[in-house]
Amino acid sequence: GEIGVGMAPQATATSFLKGKEIAQESGFPLCIRSSFTLGGAGAAIVYKEEDYDELLTRGLEASPIHEVMIDKALLGWKEYELELLRDDNDNVVIICSIENMDPMGIHTGDSITVAPAMTLSDRTYQKMRDMAIHMMRSIGAFAGGCNVQFAVSPDEKEEIIAIEINPRVSRSSALASKATGYPIAKIAAKLAIGYTLDELDNQITKSTSALFEPTLDYVIVKIPRWNFDKFEGSDRTLGLQMKSVGEVMGIGRSFQEALHKATQSLEIKRNGLGADGKGYKDYNQVIDKLTHASWDRVFALYDAIAMGISLERIHEITKIDMWYLKQFEELHSLEIEISKFDINTLSRKLLLEAKQKGFADRQIAHMLGCLESEVYTKRDELNINRVYKLVDTCAAEFPAQTPYYYSTFEAEMETADGKRYAENESIVSDKKKVIVLGSGPNRIGQGIEFDYCCVHGVYAAQECGYETIMINCNPETVSTDFDTADKLYFEPVFWEHIYDIIRHEKPEGVIVQLGGQTALKLAEKLERYGIKIMGTSYKALDLAEDRGLFSKMLQENDIPYPEFATATTPAEALQVAEQLDFPILVRPSYVLGGQGMKIVINKEELEEHVVDILRKIPNNVLLLDHYLDGAIEAEADAICDGENVYIIGIMEHIEPCGVHSGDSNALLPPFTLGDLVMQQIKDHTKKIALALDTVGLINIQFAIKDDKVYIIEANPRASRTVPFIAKAYGEPYVNYATKVMLGHNKVTDFDFNPQLDGYAIKQPVFSFNKFPNVDKRLGPEMKSTGESILFIDSLKDDDFYELYARRRMYLSK
Repeated sequence: GEIGVGMAPQATATSFLKGKEIAQESGFPLCIRSSFTLGGAGAAIVYKEEDYDELLTRGLEASPIHEVMIDKALLGWKEYELELLRDDNDNVVIICSIENMDPMGIHTGDSITVAPAMTLSDRTYQKMRDMAIHMMRSIGAFAGGCNVQFAVSPDEKEEIIAIEINPRVSRSSALASKATGYPIAKIAAKLAIGYTLDELDNQITKSTSALFEPTLDYVIVKIPRWNFDKFEGSDRTLGLQMKSVGEVMGIGRSFQEALHKATQSLEIKRNGLGADGKGYKDYNQVIDKLTHASWDRVFALYDAIAMGISLERIHEITKIDMWYLKQFEELHSLEIEISKFDINTLSRKLLLEAKQKGFADRQIAHMLGCLESEVYTKRDELNINRVYKLVDTCAAEFPAQTPYYYSTFEAEMETADGKRYAENESIVSDKKKVIVLGSGPNRIGQGIEFDYCCVHGVYAAQECGYETIMINCNPETVSTDFDTADKLYFEPVFWEHIYDIIRHEKPEGVIVQLGGQTALKLAEKLERYGIKIMGTSYKALDLAEDRGLFSKMLQENDIPYPEFATATTPAEALQVAEQLDFPILVRPSYVLGGQGMKIVINKEELEEHVVDILRKIPNNVLLLDHYLDGAIEAEADAICDGENVYIIGIMEHIEPCGVHSGDSNALLPPFTLGDLVMQQIKDHTKKIALALDTVGLINIQFAIKDDKVYIIEANPRASRTVPFIAKAYGEPYVNYATKVMLGHNKVTDFDFNPQLDGYAIKQPVFSFNKFPNVDKRLGPEMKSTGESILFIDSLKDDDFYELYARRRMYLSK
């Protein structure tokens, strides 16, 4: 308040009394925020006096210094953020303005955000800039990055109130860096050690100064990615406490195109907004989803418009600015217009408009009642092709030295000599190229581990003389840094986008082993279109997923596995349960992170769970295994070149078999397995790797009972544990594996020299504090959101002893 920047009535409280004064002064609703926490932990809105004591107690408990801030709640106001950098000479640049599409009341990490700000008048933006710079200069002498958040009243007054300032890089800094191409953390680090902005170069143009503010000639939309399906019984409403586990970003020439690209990047079995037959049709359900902000609110907005609910009513419920709602309405109007035609009668003008607004070929096919391939062919015939544009920090005012691209569709221009063309800024070189498919948004079961693999894969391919091309849409990752690969396409890892890039770049092949299930799922399409997959073939990848074929292969190689059967209906499942003894482990095919896995102990449970899975994942082939109760679980990762196999690590899980491997504490090397068991693990790993014609990485999971080693599953790809083993042993295993995939080296070419004194423990990290009512027992479905590594000298270590003492914790089914 002292520096003349508007703020809401506010107080700090370490006890009950202080907050009551504010309540009497400004009235409810109030916002309680715990001091020194991240992601809105402990934050809550108090609507009425009787809830005050309980929510305040919760907020005080969440704060490490037992303190809360109490503000007047500005619910429904618009929310903005500015990313700033400042040097020791007091130069300040504003890198990016970000607008939250969701109004105040939803944590910014759970909000859909847009850059640059779309609905802010220039006058108010200038005022906000001045305030932010004034705030930054007033909090003391420091050089580096800073994030300032503001609320703006949703009326013509546009009153500005400061919410908070973070004198550090923030979650939004990563987003702003990827949105602008300005590497905030890199520059902030140099400012912290005394460089000034005018001494540093812009990292993309290399010819302008870092004191030059970025200009965006495109729009970016960030959408968070949630994992509520992993937390049965969790409160799925979005509020002040952040619940998302990752995010995606779409870049387009318009808000609509960027919004569509972001929704196509989410990997939640949607093809974009609407036009896929999966929308909500029930009026009450839609109203409920708008009233209580939910993870799929962006789809519910579209469904509400399709249902005929007026924009005024939607605005009244959600407080989302009318400008955004009109953008959604335009998309829906276009869908209705296109649906009047069929593939033969649709005009070039309408098809181009649909593509410029981001509709996928699949969505257009849905509107026209034809196949996706027919839309693609028609597009090709009419010369409606994607062109690629540079993210260059300066709206093409200066040439960029760093190839960082997004796609869009442009109307053709005519040149002086009468040629018509749409400008493509991505120039194809004549070098041999390889494309690495990224892993999309972080989520439970597929996180930053696969980004580590992609980045090291890119580096290895560069060492082999390839031009490397990265395709990914996650703003949080190193793979989407403009200087990781030779060329970065910031695009959805979505078939249509990938195929267009492949046709444009004509690479030698595509690496799918490093990007988790996201990249692996595209292997079949690549195979069908005759595009070379580097490393393990599609046939081998599919064999490992097809339980029947895989078990037959194990049988032929005389390798034991738990008795199993497959079923596609509840009736079949009950029938096969007659041959398998309970307990039975039920799981769907082609999923990651143990999605839908459960241990059932009788026929009623079996039937109920099978019905539930088939409702969520229709037409899936379910696997039913006899569950080896009380077995020890272990896993091995290996590199294979089709002839030689090198096992990079064998880990033993502390928890019993049945806890998902991603939720287990795993020891490297094993600590209770005898020579006989270890020999079986080594023999089985080598046999399976060779039988699957693996070229690259493979991960195999085992259950050990009565000194007999059974195979649970094999995945011929980079696994979640590869970075852990590489860091524990200090060996660049992904680099070696990539060189094997590219056919550049054999396994025998490498001089393996793992270094580890004692043991390394992979420890899962859970976020249960964000989901208070969830069953915290561990089971076959993964729930951890990250992991850490712990080195111990010997098994006498107290940390190990504590973990080991808990190993017989009751297992959830």
